[in-house]
Amino acid sequence: MTAIGFIGIGVMGKSMAGHLLAAGHDVHVYTRTKEKALDLVGKGAVWEESPAHVAKKATVVMTMVGYPHDVEEVYMGEEGLFAHAIEGTIFIDFTTSTPSLAKTLYEEAKIHSMHTLDAPVSGGDIGARDARLAIMVGGDEEVYEKCVPLLQLLGTNVIYQGAAGAGQHTKMCNQIAIASNMLGVCEALAYAKGAGLDEEKVLQSISTGAAGSWSLSNLAPRMLQDDFDPGFYIKHFVKDMGIARSEAEGMGVSAPGLDLAYKLYELLIEKGEENSGTQALYKYYTNKLEG
Repeated sequence: MTAIGFIGIGVMGKSMAGHLLAAGHDVHVYTRTKEKALDLVGKGAVWEESPAHVAKKATVVMTMVGYPHDVEEVYMGEEGLFAHAIEGTIFIDFTTSTPSLAKTLYEEAKIHSMHTLDAPVSGGDIGARDARLAIMVGGDEEVYEKCVPLLQLLGTNVIYQGAAGAGQHTKMCNQIAIASNMLGVCEALAYAKGAGLDEEKVLQSISTGAAGSWSLSNLAPRMLQDDFDPGFYIKHFVKDMGIARSEAEGMGVSAPGLDLAYKLYELLIEKGEENSGTQALYKYYTNKLEG
């Protein structure tokens, strides 16, 4: 049994922490809104009042927060993890953040005789719930090897990508692929609707052929049911695409599909959809946006 800290009990974090708890680990949790953690506490998790309190109780600390500035605050602030953890602590950040920040955290951890892994995930609420996440890991390989048994409690596709920041760069590849794919999924369903086809039957036909994708199989059915609850928030997807666009520009890589998806999702935010799931892009194609 390992003493594990988990910070960030959101749409995905709650399920992830729950898997660790179910495996018999001693799990200490913190999130800004305590109510989100009460179900886990009822199952045996220990509530802590701050990241600092978590750091003092755990030898492995996992974080799954919203934005890069949240990551920086959790790790680097006066009540942050680095200031209060013991030597040898391993930190695993599941947040999708910037590669540069991942490298900064890695170097800062070294100063404190600690270790970090940047390990962003893909799979949304379903992947988190079913412990079938894809986990992309950057950092020291020997630290990664120590953490594989824990990571395999959360995902079925756990791959070491390279040095610090490599996990975040890999996640940018993931988000770029999703961005253009979401346009295709929505356009295909809108075309089916315009042609007067049975969209459910169309989905059955195309989801198992060459057009098949995770988004087509998991998010398209939600679109057809007008289910736009978040498995992954639009506001977080726009954040991710913004990072990817910046990194691509810095490398001189052209990404027109990413640019178009970013523009359309920004429009959705302007229409008040920031807390909807990414599948709400379908509203744009079917003229269901309000405001």
